[in-house]
Amino acid sequence: MKLKLTTKLLKLSMLCTVAISASVVTPSALSVLPGVNLATVQAAEQQKTTRVPALREKVYSQLARAQKLADDGDSKAGLDALDSIQARSSSMNSYEIAMMHNFYGFIYYNENDLVKAIASFEKVIAEDGIPETLRLSTTFSLAQLAMANSDYKKVIAFLDKWDAINTKPKTDAYYLLRAQTYYQLKDYEQGLSYITQAINLSDSEGKVPKENWLVLQRAMYYSLNQTDKVVSVLERMVKLYNKPEYWVQLAGMYGETGQEKQQLSVLEAAYQQGFLTSKSDLRQLAQVYLYNQLAYKAASVMSKAIEQGIAEPTAKNYAFVAEAMVQAKEDAKSISYFTKAAERSEHGKYDQRLAEVYVNTEQYDEAADAARMALDKGGLDFESNAFVALGMAQYNLQNFDASILAFEQAEKHKKSQRLAQQWIKYVKREKVHAQTLKTALL
Repeated sequence: MKLKLTTKLLKLSMLCTVAISASVVTPSALSVLPGVNLATVQAAEQQKTTRVPALREKVYSQLARAQKLADDGDSKAGLDALDSIQARSSSMNSYEIAMMHNFYGFIYYNENDLVKAIASFEKVIAEDGIPETLRLSTTFSLAQLAMANSDYKKVIAFLDKWDAINTKPKTDAYYLLRAQTYYQLKDYEQGLSYITQAINLSDSEGKVPKENWLVLQRAMYYSLNQTDKVVSVLERMVKLYNKPEYWVQLAGMYGETGQEKQQLSVLEAAYQQGFLTSKSDLRQLAQVYLYNQLAYKAASVMSKAIEQGIAEPTAKNYAFVAEAMVQAKEDAKSISYFTKAAERSEHGKYDQRLAEVYVNTEQYDEAADAARMALDKGGLDFESNAFVALGMAQYNLQNFDASILAFEQAEKHKKSQRLAQQWIKYVKREKVHAQTLKTALL
């Protein structure tokens, strides 16, 4: 008669995991809780090197009845049945007592009572008369249950016990559990040694390491501030899994390590693959373009993000596009974006920039209007610039007196004093010249 443990084992496989951090999620690669049936008992007895008492059919059938009650949803009845068996435990051998505690452990685990489950399985391995295979598997399962219970020092203790009795080569599940535990204990050096062994073992077998192993390795390298190692791991993750977040993270690490050209290449490749879809990712790409003197591409990325509703149509975003256009020597194209930025802002900073662009594009009436609007709204970092733009616009409109008045206001500011004085002299000469010319023509 076999126990119905399939559901429990699957559940354990899912639950005996550890949340490493927001960016580290490791699946359970740990062994499942030790199941028991007559076939496995006989196999264990054949493998044992020391004599193990027999698990009598009568005792086993009583244990199986308790388990069935629990499987059918009546855990209390299952525990009551086990309590009844325990009352007669004086007539049971050590193996049968161990199996009784084993069944207690399963039911407590199913009830999510990890403390009692662990206590029950500890009683299993406390018995001398059990197969070594059961002792080994139960000890490892105790380690994984302690992990699920966030008792990390106990995990280490159980794994040390497991090491002492294990005679076979260690598996990646062992290395992973050690790595996860040391990560939680913030012993990143130790954790790295174990997760690296798990990855190396996978590599030596010609397998692709599990994604979350590399996530864990990357997290520990980052915690140790070994940024070059983080880059190496992310480069491998990009090649193996080709996920958008790894491309973005790799670009960020290239930027952090001063590899701006590689950062640009990775971001551009990610963009071309459609991996950059959030406003933060697209803004990062635009900023990297701008940093690398690809201003028109920066403007295009941000303007497209705004049009698609990914980036908000804010004054700040429109101003970014406008300034990028100016850097790309596309002053005329910047005007509409500066206009939208100015319309969305209470201060006059963007009106001032708009006035300066209008002067550069020889739209002097518009320049004068924008400069006056900037001064009216206020909040300018460099008010003198608005007066200079206004003075230049008025001069080109041949409003010499208005131009001189504007430059006289600019002259009051130390930053623009010399420039304003030069313009005042120049405008006054031009005014006299214009008047002389006008008189000569009369």
